[in-house]
Amino acid sequence: MDWYRWQDAYDSPDSGLGQRLALVQDRIRAALDEAPPGPLTAVSLCAGQGRDLIGVLAGHPRGDEVRARLVELDERNVEAARTAAQAAGLPGVEVLAGDASLTDHYADLAPADLVLVCGVLGNITDADVERTLDHCTRLCRTGGTVVWTRNRKVPDLVPQVCAWLEERGFERRWLSEPARAQAVGAHRYTGEPRPLPPGEHMFDFIGYDTLRRA
Repeated sequence: MDWYRWQDAYDSPDSGLGQRLALVQDRIRAALDEAPPGPLTAVSLCAGQGRDLIGVLAGHPRGDEVRARLVELDERNVEAARTAAQAAGLPGVEVLAGDASLTDHYADLAPADLVLVCGVLGNITDADVERTLDHCTRLCRTGGTVVWTRNRKVPDLVPQVCAWLEERGFERRWLSEPARAQAVGAHRYTGEPRPLPPGEHMFDFIGYDTLRRA
């Protein structure tokens, strides 16, 4: 899979990815609007070109208050995200080239006010989905928000994603309607953050195309 060219679908607002992006951005705006006053932190796993977070921060009243780290493996996407953050005048947005599954990349920002797990859960095994959501109790602060996405291909794992989060102290704030092929959800953490272990991999990114063939 060419994950750089894959991003092109975001340019069409009527595409599935374009519609998903709009919903994710709405949830990011809501999380920023509801966050307490003061500096905020955000982390994005498998951030791609950062269109979701950068696109919101560029025009949000609290954009300058957010220190964010976007982690992405594809160097072309990293460069695109860095260019977008610079063009938007967002010095608080750092784009890191690396394995987004590695906990070390988030150690100094966790627990964060906003955790983005978008474009991840459909590209990993079900066991890794649960493991990644478990790590969200380490990445997200009390009162912070996790915004996530997952396709609804049969078998639809979205209800189980919600159950795994809610079993771990996350409160459902919003979930897109079942008719959408790409689900978007937002959950607020009500528990106490657990320590984030160093040197741990949260998931193995396989890719939905490979998973489908398997």
